[in-house]
Amino acid sequence: MEIVCLDLEGVLVPEIWIAFAEATGIPELKRTTRDEPDYDKLMKYRLNILKEHGLGLKEIQETIAKIDPIPGAKEFLDKLRAQTQVIILSDTFSQFAGPLMKKLGYPTIFCNSLVVGENGEITDFKMRCEKSKYTTVKALQSIGYDTIASGDSHNDLGMIQASKAGFLFKSTDAIKAEYPKIPAYETYDELYDAIMNAIRA
Repeated sequence: MEIVCLDLEGVLVPEIWIAFAEATGIPELKRTTRDEPDYDKLMKYRLNILKEHGLGLKEIQETIAKIDPIPGAKEFLDKLRAQTQVIILSDTFSQFAGPLMKKLGYPTIFCNSLVVGENGEITDFKMRCEKSKYTTVKALQSIGYDTIASGDSHNDLGMIQASKAGFLFKSTDAIKAEYPKIPAYETYDELYDAIMNAIRA
């Protein structure tokens, strides 16, 4: 019994924070887990910048409403979900994910949540569990699933390396060079074929 675990941002949709950085003209918000592997540190850095600029959830959601999936992502996901179970494992937040899930045909997503004040200020964030992606694939394995995982960034490496098969997708040259044993793909057709071959293996 296989279950496929996919990252969201950078794999199926563009990076939310990069889109928001471009919309607001605040380049510091372009930092992602590709640049800062420590997610806790990265989120605290982001929340400080939002506070400095007086930006809250509403402004981020307005940007997210304009984000479309990466071309070919929904078709890839539909094709994959017709063959096997798929869960999106993301370090994003439920308050961000809704409009994107609608555009992707409402796949299952496990993510985190934001703490938002009455004035819309994002005051904190709650992670579902520690090392959420790795912890989730280990939990799925403990109930009888073989996991197949793919992502683009540092925070995906735990689930990729702990799975029956794991792939980098649309990753950076630096990450690919650092982890040369992990197969890396750039197109959805390549990733689909790799996942299906892993299922058949």
